[in-house]
Amino acid sequence: MDVSAAVWWLTILGIVALLAFDFFFHVRKAHVPTLREATIWSALYVGIALLFGVGVWWFGGSEPGAEYFAGYVTEKALSVDNLFVFLVIMSSFKVPRADQQKALLFGIVFSLLARSAFIVLGAALINLFAWVFYVFGLVLLITAGNLLKPEGEESHSPDNLMVRTARRLVRTSQEYDGDRLFTTRNGRREMTPMLLVMIALGGTDILFALDSIPAIFGLTQNVYIVFTATAFSLLGLRQLYFLIDGLLDRLIYLTYGLAVILGFIGVKLILHALHENNVPFINDGQPVKVVEISTGLSLCVIIGVLAITVIASLLSPRGRSRNTVSRVRRHAQQYLDIERDPEVREEIYRRLLDEEARLRALPARHRDLVDDRLISLVRRAHEEHDRA
Repeated sequence: MDVSAAVWWLTILGIVALLAFDFFFHVRKAHVPTLREATIWSALYVGIALLFGVGVWWFGGSEPGAEYFAGYVTEKALSVDNLFVFLVIMSSFKVPRADQQKALLFGIVFSLLARSAFIVLGAALINLFAWVFYVFGLVLLITAGNLLKPEGEESHSPDNLMVRTARRLVRTSQEYDGDRLFTTRNGRREMTPMLLVMIALGGTDILFALDSIPAIFGLTQNVYIVFTATAFSLLGLRQLYFLIDGLLDRLIYLTYGLAVILGFIGVKLILHALHENNVPFINDGQPVKVVEISTGLSLCVIIGVLAITVIASLLSPRGRSRNTVSRVRRHAQQYLDIERDPEVREEIYRRLLDEEARLRALPARHRDLVDDRLISLVRRAHEEHDRA
């Protein structure tokens, strides 16, 4: 599918316009999105992405259309999984909920820029060296294996290299000043924690790009499709965060589904590399006759695996129990360390009491999810409320 320079520029301008609209009409004024607002705008952005895919299918043909949808679904699934890390970063930096939108939008913009750079680099490497497909395939297989390892919130440290460097170079305040990036205290200009949050999100986005770009290049080598599928998977991610942050911990099997998908794409890449082989020590530098996986089969596998893992997660009793435990921990942390508005804190405390009632009703086989740290955290929240 050949794409003219005019279509490229129109696409880029359209994406920039959507990001600008998001900032000026939603993010500029700090507020907590309602469930209705998050639902409407999430559906709108998904609808735009699907309509764009229909346009690719109509004007480019069924093969590019299938490649776009396979890439979009894969990148969207990876983005949802990455939202868990965003949640950990927000909690670690104790970002007030009303101010989280600005940090998330910055993370999305930074991610789009970082992934665009990786797309250009990946396309250049593919054009120059056919053996790059072997490298991409191995990267995805290793990533799939790492996803199968058990990990907790402690494994996602927000204090990455970029954050540590920023702390050393710029004086940092300990308190937020709304969603401002800099503030003045005692006559000195200081960086607020909000800027550190954005830097932490940017640093993690670079790591995410190292996984997602090889994955989508395993589905299509058309740079236009790679770029648009990646961009549309990121647009609307801010709204999606507020829509499903209560369900993130419920999707207990999503990581396993992503491991299967990335492993599948890794095998697809290696098979393609063997089919195009020119590496001297493999089959004397001659192509190897292997079966290649079609785009249609890839799309079916990706959608099928995601559907199975999401449905299994939502139906899982342990998933529901883990979600309850996570909600209790989150509400207690918000009440103690994050929110300062009395009305907001009272609403959070009411939600905490509701979730505690569900926690006490957990089946005995799931009581192992409740640890001493959670019990201590909830006790502190009750003591704080009594004092207030």
